[in-house]
Amino acid sequence: MVLPGLVVERDLGGARISAAERLGAVNNVRTTLVQAVGGAVVLFGAYATWRQLRVNQEGLNATREGHLTDRFSRAVDQLGSEKTDVRIGGLYALWRIADHSAHDREAVISIKAAFLRTHLPWPPQGQGQDFPAAEASINSVPPLETRAPDAQVALTGLGVLCRERRPDWLNVSYTDLRRADCDGLWLHHINFDGACLEAASIYQVNLTKASLIAANMRHVELGTSILHQSRCIEADLRGARMVRADLREADFSGADLREANLRKARGHGTTFTGADLRLADLRGTDLTGADLTRAKLAGALASDVTVWPAGFDVQAAGVVMVDDPGAEPSILLQAAALARNVPPLQSA
Repeated sequence: MVLPGLVVERDLGGARISAAERLGAVNNVRTTLVQAVGGAVVLFGAYATWRQLRVNQEGLNATREGHLTDRFSRAVDQLGSEKTDVRIGGLYALWRIADHSAHDREAVISIKAAFLRTHLPWPPQGQGQDFPAAEASINSVPPLETRAPDAQVALTGLGVLCRERRPDWLNVSYTDLRRADCDGLWLHHINFDGACLEAASIYQVNLTKASLIAANMRHVELGTSILHQSRCIEADLRGARMVRADLREADFSGADLREANLRKARGHGTTFTGADLRLADLRGTDLTGADLTRAKLAGALASDVTVWPAGFDVQAAGVVMVDDPGAEPSILLQAAALARNVPPLQSA
């Protein structure tokens, strides 16, 4: 009531105006002041509301973190159960936690890797169907999803979650993964050194920069898989099927590739120093820039579309030239393929 008149008098500085003009000026000042006060009230209300929302959100986050911690602890406790179905439930619970909490994903991945190392050591350290002897014929070993379904769940979850994992090394070395189902999984930057993957199905798998040093991979299915820059030094790959696999810049130094099927594989810059490729099928394989120093190729099959490194003497190496089989059909493996009887190796 008072301030508008004082403001008008100050602005006029003693000048004379009519009563109507002075009343209009006072009303204009009064309107401006009311708008300013109203705006301040609105701003204060908005700030108070924002603060309340922040407090509520922090409370919800704290509650959510508490629930996640409880669920995480219960799931980990389940992994120590003697019952297989309880352990499977715990693994799936951890998988679900990793899907909903990026903060816990790395911990869940590490736990699944540790589960595989402790429950399926290689060589086996137990008795019974769950732990077939190391010297047992692979045709007598049941698929992993049959003899150790919890381990298969852990492996599958690991391969799915690793798709969004930062490229750090993950240790799954010296594990018994005979006849494991790894189709379509992401297993890049994983350490499989010394592991047994005999007759495992690793079709269309990303093994970029994986380490498979001294791994047992006899009769493994690696069709269309990516082994770019992987390390397969001194690995046993006898009878392995690697049709149309990406082997670029991989290291197979000292590896045993006898009777392996590498048809149509891409081997740009691949290292085969000292590798044993006798009786291997190299028809249509692209070996541009590959290192075949001291490699054994006697009896290996090749065709007119096989690409050799510059200056490589095919005849001196003992390679057998045969007709190319043509385009490779798509490989659609059925679940029963994990239990198929593998043929005996001529090089055994």
